[in-house]
Amino acid sequence: MSIIIGVIGMVLLLTAFALNLMRRITENSMLYIVMNILGAGLSVYYAWTLEAYPFIILEGVWAGFAVYKLVMIRAQVVKTGN
Repeated sequence: MSIIIGVIGMVLLLTAFALNLMRRITENSMLYIVMNILGAGLSVYYAWTLEAYPFIILEGVWAGFAVYKLVMIRAQVVKTGN
């Protein structure tokens, strides 16, 4: 089951990356950010099951920065009223 979770995480991350490169979504879009949060979060779980500590750190930091970006965008929306 954990491999399925890892594959879903990888697909989310790569899809967000590809859509951004193809200019279908921007790095500030909610879809891009949420795909990064979910993808990195699932990847952390998968790396944890493998005890792959460098990848736990990598994906954890990735998820953390994506959450930070989401919070900053939400704060900006609240501040501007949009």
